[in-house]
Amino acid sequence: MTAAQPHILGIRHHSPACARLVAARIRALRPAHVLIEGPADFNARLDELYLPHRLPVAIYSYLCGDDMHRGSWSPLAEHSPEWQALQAGREAGAQVRFIDLPAWHDAFASLENRYADVADAEHERRAEAYEEALTERLAVQGRDALWDHLFEDGCAEDELAARLAAYFERLRSADDPGSQGNQARERMMACWIAWAMARGDGPVLVVCGGYHAPALARLWPAMPADEPELPAPPQEEGAAVRFGSYLVPYTFKRLDAFAGYASGMPSPAWYQWLWEHGAEGAARRALQHVMRRLREKKLAASTADLMAVHLRAQGLARLRGHGRPLRSDWLDALAGALVKGALDAPLPWTYRGPLRPGTDPVLVQAMDVLAGDVAGALAPGTPQPPLVQAVQGELAGLGIELRGTLQLDLLSDTGRARSRVLHRLAILGLPGVTRTRGPKRALSGERTEVWTLAQPFEQQAALIEAGAWGATLQDAARAKLEDELRRAQGRIAALAEGLNRAAWAGLAAVSGSLLRELQAAVANEPRFDDLAPALGTLHTLLRHGQMLGMADAPVLRVVIEAGFDRALWLLEPPAAIAPADMRAHLQGQLALRQVVADTLAALEDAAAGEGEAAHRLAIEPARALAVWQRKAADAAAAPVSRGAALGAALSLAGRGAAAPTHHVADALQLLQSMPAATLGDALTGLLALAREVLSSEPAFAAGMDRMVQALDNAGFVLALPALRAAFAWLPPQERGDLAGQVLALHDAGHLSRRALTGRLAAGASAEDQAAARAAEAAVMQRLAAWGIDPQAT
Repeated sequence: MTAAQPHILGIRHHSPACARLVAARIRALRPAHVLIEGPADFNARLDELYLPHRLPVAIYSYLCGDDMHRGSWSPLAEHSPEWQALQAGREAGAQVRFIDLPAWHDAFASLENRYADVADAEHERRAEAYEEALTERLAVQGRDALWDHLFEDGCAEDELAARLAAYFERLRSADDPGSQGNQARERMMACWIAWAMARGDGPVLVVCGGYHAPALARLWPAMPADEPELPAPPQEEGAAVRFGSYLVPYTFKRLDAFAGYASGMPSPAWYQWLWEHGAEGAARRALQHVMRRLREKKLAASTADLMAVHLRAQGLARLRGHGRPLRSDWLDALAGALVKGALDAPLPWTYRGPLRPGTDPVLVQAMDVLAGDVAGALAPGTPQPPLVQAVQGELAGLGIELRGTLQLDLLSDTGRARSRVLHRLAILGLPGVTRTRGPKRALSGERTEVWTLAQPFEQQAALIEAGAWGATLQDAARAKLEDELRRAQGRIAALAEGLNRAAWAGLAAVSGSLLRELQAAVANEPRFDDLAPALGTLHTLLRHGQMLGMADAPVLRVVIEAGFDRALWLLEPPAAIAPADMRAHLQGQLALRQVVADTLAALEDAAAGEGEAAHRLAIEPARALAVWQRKAADAAAAPVSRGAALGAALSLAGRGAAAPTHHVADALQLLQSMPAATLGDALTGLLALAREVLSSEPAFAAGMDRMVQALDNAGFVLALPALRAAFAWLPPQERGDLAGQVLALHDAGHLSRRALTGRLAAGASAEDQAAARAAEAAVMQRLAAWGIDPQAT
């Protein structure tokens, strides 16, 4: 490399061999500039990386707006080449710079890890073909074993550099432009190289992912010599976009390729031992920790097994041409010596990504040990986003300590305030904050809530990362919740759950753009039986959520109004209703009726000068009544739906646009049109929606009595199960009143109502109870003889 050329070192991220090479080259060359693949927007804060952190740490960069949220991590371990470049560069007195694009650039739109080096599909095919050819020729299995064989085997510095250059040249040929995202990143990095070269104050050393190195060598001469400017972050019309970077503690578990980290070296604990103690020291520590873990887990791991592992590893290393056993040799030896049965899944080190189901427990434990449990920690005084201090202040102000169990009284002001804060932390996904007991719905009436609180080591990183959503806990939780509501894409169940969480957290206000999106999205819900019941929950919050700050919340109004129109549209066409969906369908019709009833009441109050019409929902009661009337008259509709529709219309008769009606006659007319098999279903719908106006009417009881008496034996057997289910919609008092009406019809008023309701007085004699049980047994035997399972009815 001449003085007119930069020294570009293509490396593999988190490779100890590459880290040693980088550090050695910087100390030998003493360059004027050390340029590192990393977020260029962090250059003004590089001093933060030189604080006494415990590694690993990562630079977390974010972009957050109403319609987008991006996060990207740049992890750094002691054995990372980038970390060694930072340290050795400062020791050499070089100007150290990160030269990659900020994470808010579109190049990172779908990339959660800066060092993932995700390339285009064509490049992946070429790389896989090249690596497969190498693995076959060298008789190794898998990409990671190939890397260890070629580069981690302790070859000399010059030989290692030559091997890396040749390897990456083959992976990235001159005719491979890369994906659009990688092209943008490489142009930025090439501009920094051109700038440093133009200064002419000494050698320039570049540390970048090996995939980028060949492209940077071709690109930089054509780039301008001016210092590169950071691109502006994307903007959203009418909305502020938040962006920035902070250091966060990281863990070896997150760094591990087997946990899904796309470009990480697998088993980071192994490679840290390799960095600190060399190959023999790494093997000794790995075996010590693996055998200890296996014995703790009561898995077979004897001294004889350990000796067998040693012998196998040495033999495999000689067979494979390794100067000393490598990671894959030790792992293959462990599997061969300790796994006694047949394998139900491939060996974990022969593929990338999470362990597959069926992996032998010995191998699961071994891979976990080699991943390591090291957790990083930030040095005191490391800058953190405002949210961290804001959360600490709120917790202290409310006397909440993140440890142990906390029981809250939701009917007290202090209990509600504490609950809101904890629910906001839960929305942010903060580890260590878990609600273990409490009501499912925000207005259920239950008053006790129990939280389990802790401070796991992941919590600090999660809280720093959550700072991307906002500077205060309320703002951050609202922004995160809005993102979740957008992701629901109009699915009403998810929306209702999200808004229920908003109620718990006291987050009634959302952005205007989200309101418009929700209004349009709700129109795509395909099922009435999902949509309408959820509206009931939201309507309750709208009307009675004063204590939670949700009463008359605009987001609830928008979703309810849009959902109401959609529900009526879904209700009208005839459709079969499965038995499992019957209750949800009835709950949906009840919800629609309640919305209409409240709207009519608001209109009546406004007309009487007792309320403001502006606060009512923007729905059309007349439209709902018309749909119910058409549904009730539709012979093709499901009987339970026809009954419910008529019940809704009858219960609102005479109010607002609803014309007065002869509700008993209309109800009996519908029931008389039903065959015995569906009579009970239609009655279920009627009583679910109009029990208040039917069950107390003697004429209704008389009409039902005539219909039942007119059934023949076969028809009665068919109708009985559904009839019993229908009367279950009546409260005990109303069932008793109806029983009294039936007894009066048959001049049996001297009998107790319990003769029909099936309930005996608490003080009934033993003789009466025995007689009742005998009568019940006779009935059950008769039903069984007719082919009816009494337990099923």
